[in-house]
Amino acid sequence: MPRTTRPLSGHPVMITGAASGIGRGLAQLLSRRGSPVAIADIDADGLKQTAAGLSGPVLTRVLDVADAADQLAFADEVRAWLPAPLAAVFNNAGVAVSSSVLDAVPADDEWLRRINFDGVVNGTRAFLPILVEQNSGAIVNTSSVFGLAGMPYQSAYCGAKFAVRGFTDALRQELRGTGVSAVTVHPGGIKTNIARNGRVRKDPEGKGRTHEQMAAEFEAIAMTTPEKAAEIICRGVERGKARILVGPDAYLFDILTRVSPTHYFDVLAVVMGAARGRAAKGAGR
Repeated sequence: MPRTTRPLSGHPVMITGAASGIGRGLAQLLSRRGSPVAIADIDADGLKQTAAGLSGPVLTRVLDVADAADQLAFADEVRAWLPAPLAAVFNNAGVAVSSSVLDAVPADDEWLRRINFDGVVNGTRAFLPILVEQNSGAIVNTSSVFGLAGMPYQSAYCGAKFAVRGFTDALRQELRGTGVSAVTVHPGGIKTNIARNGRVRKDPEGKGRTHEQMAAEFEAIAMTTPEKAAEIICRGVERGKARILVGPDAYLFDILTRVSPTHYFDVLAVVMGAARGRAAKGAGR
């Protein structure tokens, strides 16, 4: 079946997690391209900063994506605001937790799940009726490379991101034959504050690192900026891709999990160790 192109520039979009990171990058890029943007985040100050940097029409909403009723209310607000058919819904909000399974704090895992998975489900259920009624547009759900590969000390994050992948893949099949598409995004390491803003009770590897040190390590090896990620995602959606890999590390994860579905971490551990070593040397200069 040939892909259907889906122009985004100049067409309205909705973006969650827009106070920073990829969400802000998407809002800035699409606003520059003439798209009216509806943006939401639980971070009111960050959301204001994003809105202040946009050049075109914008609707802002402080939103907890884990609140299904509030997502439905926001969808009604967006429907009333729309100046034209909605081109895409970017369910992008996400948080991080780092812990071993043995030492996991259930409340932390629940917090992550309600945002990273339930938030995607809530956003899809709230906005899908708009797209179905107009028989056009795309649901774009952010998974991760950790939705392709299971990683140590990331059980909650991997569980939620694998769930986003499965949910979106199932939705894609339900939408066959319609004008609506479902897209899964798998970013690699993106230079955002997700690690810095995540929940870490102690160094899960037992190295005695502080939360700040662990966040700095992640940021040092992250390979892609939010702005570049936004460009890749928009280009993928416009080209009708069902799955979008973001960053060279995402392609590495994808290849390794296909070639060696049970032993991929043997290779990834070496690659990540080398990347951490280079980052540490660079920081020492």
